[in-house]
Parts: sequence; structure tokens; C-alpha cells
Amino acid sequence: MARIVVAGNMVRFPMGGASLDYLAFLVGLRQLGHDVYFVERARWPQACYDVAKRENTDDCSYGIAVAQALLKQYDLAERWCYVELSGRYHGLSRARVAWAFATADAFVELDGSGWETESATTKRRVLIDGEPAWQQMNMENSERAGEQLPTFDYYYTTGHNVGTERSPSPTAGKTWGKIFWPITVDSVRFEPHTGEGAFTSVMRWRTNKSVTFNGKTYGQKDLEFPKFMTLPRLTAIPMEIAVSRAPREALELLRHSGWRVCDADEISVNLDSYWQYIRSSRGDFSVCKNVFVANNVGDFIGRAGWQMASGRPAVVQDTGFSAHLPCGPGLFAVRTVEEAAAAIETITADYMTHARAAREIAAEYLDARKVLARFLGEIGIS
Repeated sequence: MARIVVAGNMVRFPMGGASLDYLAFLVGLRQLGHDVYFVERARWPQACYDVAKRENTDDCSYGIAVAQALLKQYDLAERWCYVELSGRYHGLSRARVAWAFATADAFVELDGSGWETESATTKRRVLIDGEPAWQQMNMENSERAGEQLPTFDYYYTTGHNVGTERSPSPTAGKTWGKIFWPITVDSVRFEPHTGEGAFTSVMRWRTNKSVTFNGKTYGQKDLEFPKFMTLPRLTAIPMEIAVSRAPREALELLRHSGWRVCDADEISVNLDSYWQYIRSSRGDFSVCKNVFVANNVGDFIGRAGWQMASGRPAVVQDTGFSAHLPCGPGLFAVRTVEEAAAAIETITADYMTHARAAREIAAEYLDARKVLARFLGEIGIS
């Protein structure tokens, strides 16, 4: 059994989908028999998103309540901490956190640095990048500006094409191992939709800031979704988007184009509401970030994986992941709105075949125990 400290953002961004992704890492490592700790800290003012008030704040009480309840469900109630900007610790004490780092076999940073001092003596320090190309561009830009970046013993990315001839993404001088974002498949009931539900998409119109690299600027989903704006007019199947942080003009255009529109923050207010929305969905339609698409990074969106595990087929804008996952029954990689419409019609014509195939792909390629066992083996932990 190894001791593993994982850093992420469950308190600062306590939304249902994001919490599910972090839990998958923690629970998957526990399923493999390892001793797991979760750590998080604020690194700038107003770092915490209060979902109830829809505002960023220094008050971490909302996020702590959400994270504490979730971690308790998975026997991690005494294995987490959150550090405020003031230095105040919640959950584990400063001394206990220092002990966890000092005795850990690995520190895995999923999101949110700031643990350089504590992890300095940890046996293995691993960065897992879930923003391929965007991450590497920012790293190279920072180094060119003379900034010193945190160092790790291993670098991993969900961008399976990063560092290969398939992608023009920079590497920031690092060798990047590859990993799919894990899904705890055995925790998800296989229950394909049997009614007349819509294909759904849950997204933020714009998540990160744009990044400019070598004179070219790359953006977010707001630059890619217009390519698929007319999709509802090309299929008889209802299309629905749960979106947050979209400008009024974009919302008006979505409705005018035939999209059903709802609020992503309401959908993702907690895990129960998030899963309720998934269960109401006939399948997943996902547009990806411009920086992923433009650089053909090979990233596969985690939310689509959860949908597939529940038996909902997925139609996903291709970022180059089609070179690494089987596409056809259950999962379709598309580049154009016409391809997306054709995929939805194909799924609808033989829904149960595609539902079963979606589950099989999730179980074979995305299951947390398989993904994380392979990852740990590669960094020398059995």
C-alpha cells in the first residue's frame, strides 16, 4: 500500500461535475488499496465560488460543507484539508498535512499548485495536466518571462497527442506521460434512456482565459460552439444545452437556432442534481475548447465518459482522441455539424446497441482502477 497525496479544487469550485472528477481519482486510488489524502489551498483573493450566491468570495464555508459531506461518503472524512489565503487550516492540521507529505510515496497535483514547500521531500511529485496545449503554452510563456515554475518528477497529460507528430502543441521541454481522466465505472448504474429525451451538453461558455503563444491566440468553447449552432435544425432529436457564463447575445442565438437552454450552475449545484440531469439525457453532445481542437491534442472530455458509463452514447467534437479510443458504436468523433447530425441519427436508429457499446468503451478504457493502476505502475508504484 502506498500513501498518496492528491491536490485539487473541490472546495474552491464545488460544482457537481468537477467534484465527480476529483472523487474519481481519490476513490479509484482507494479501490486499488492505497492510503489517500486530499489537499487544497486558496492562492488568490476571492478564490471560492459560492454556488448558492453565484459569486466568488473569500468565504470558503459553502465549498467546505460540500467537500466535507462528499468525502465523508467515501471514508475520506479524516483525510483532507483546505487552507485559506490567511493560512488557516480546515480539516487536517498543518502538522498532520506536513506528516502526510513527508511520508507519502507520491504527491499528485491535479489542479492548484502551492504545495512546493510541503512536497519538497515527497518521494515522487507528479503533475497531471487536464488542459493540454493551454498548460504547456502557459508554461513556456512563463519561462520566457523569466519565471521559475514548480518542478515535478513526472509530467502527465490528458492530451494523448502532446509531444507527438499529431499535435503542434509545445511541450515546455517536458516528456509527458498520457492518461485518460478516470471514471469509477462500477459506481455508475447502466440505465440507458428509454424515453424521448434530448441529447444534452453541459458547459461553461468560457472557462479559462485565452492564451497567446508565438503570436497566435487560442480560446475556449465559445469559439468552437458556433460551428455546431445549427445542429438542432439538422436532426429531429431534441438538442439541449446547459450553459453558464454565456453572454446574452449567445443565449439568444442558441434559442433562435433551436437549442433548449438551461442553466448549467443549477444542473451542477451538487452531485444529485448533476446525476439527475444525466439520467434525463438520451445521449451526450460535447463541443471542446478551441485550444484543444486547434492543436489536435487528443483530449477526451470527462463528462462524456460519465455519460457513456451510464449507457448514454456520446457525440464529441474530435480533438484527436479518435486515434486513441474506438469510435463508431457508442462513441462518435465529429469535426462538422453535418457529421454530428449524422451520428445522432445513427445512434437513434439502433439506440440500445450504441448504449451497450458506450458502457463497454468506458469500462475498457476509462475505468479508474485500470487507468490508475497503469499510471501508478509507470511511476514505480505497484
